[in-house]
Amino acid sequence: MARKKRRFEQLEAAAATPKDKRIYTNPIQEQVSERLEDVGKKLEGQGKTILYGLAAVVVLVILVMVFMNWNSRAEAAAQTALGKAIETSQAQISETGTPAGSTAKTYKTEKERAEAAIAEFQTVVEKFGGGVADKAKYFIAVNRLWVDRPAAIAELEAIASSSSPSGNMAKFALAQTRTEANRLDEAAALYQELAAAGDPLLAKDTINLELAKIYEKQDKKQEAADLYFNIAKSASEAKDMDGKPVRLSETARTAKEKLAELDPERAKEIVEPAPEMPMGGAPFAM
Repeated sequence: MARKKRRFEQLEAAAATPKDKRIYTNPIQEQVSERLEDVGKKLEGQGKTILYGLAAVVVLVILVMVFMNWNSRAEAAAQTALGKAIETSQAQISETGTPAGSTAKTYKTEKERAEAAIAEFQTVVEKFGGGVADKAKYFIAVNRLWVDRPAAIAELEAIASSSSPSGNMAKFALAQTRTEANRLDEAAALYQELAAAGDPLLAKDTINLELAKIYEKQDKKQEAADLYFNIAKSASEAKDMDGKPVRLSETARTAKEKLAELDPERAKEIVEPAPEMPMGGAPFAM
C-alpha cells in the first residue's frame, strides 16, 4: 500500500509541476495584444484615452467572436436534442416490446410514446431558446393530442397566432382537428389562409389537396375538381433540371384519382410522364 501511495503522489507531483515555465496564451488575445502595442507606439504622446477606447472596441470584437462560436455549438446541440425527441415521437408501437438484439425504441401505445416525446421536447424548450424551442413547443402540442386533446388544441391555437413557420405548421394541424370535429368551414378557412401564405415548409399542393377534400365534404364538387385538376395537371407538366419529365408525386397521383371520381372526362386530360427506359433505349424484349 505504501508503494502505491508513493506512486500516486509521484504522479500527482509530476502532473502539477510544469516541465518549463511557458505560459499559455490565447492566440486571439496574443494577436490583439501585439496590435494594441503597435497602435500604442503610434499614438504615444497622444494620451491613454484613445488607446483605452480602441482596446474596448477590440475586446468587443473578441466577445462577439466568442459568442458566435458558442452560439454555433449551442445551435448544434439544440438541433441534436430536437432530432432525438422527434425520433422518439416516431418510434414504433409494439405490444410485445423491443425485439431481441434491437436498440430501437418501442412503446406499447401511442399515448405512452407521446408522453415520452413530450418530456424530451420539454427539455429542449427549457434548455434552449429561439427557433428550436418554438419547434419543440409545436411538437409538444401535436403529441399532446394523444394525451389531452382539448389542452393540445388550445396550445396549437396559441402557437398558430404567430407568423413563424411553427405558427403555420400549427394552423395545418388545427385544420385537421377542425375537419375531424366536422367544423368544415373553419378548416377550409385555415387551409385557404395557408395556401395564400406560400410557406416553403408546407407544399402548396399538400394544402390544396386537403382543401379539396373539405370542398367534397361540403358538396362543392366543382371547386374540389378544379383543385384536383390543377394539382395533377401541373405535376404532369413538370420538368427536372435537365428538362426531363418528372414522375407524379403521391399527392399529384391522389389528386388525379380523386378527379377521376368527380370528373372522369377531365381526368383523361392529364397524361402521366412515360418512364424512361434504361440507358435511354427501348425496353428489353422478353
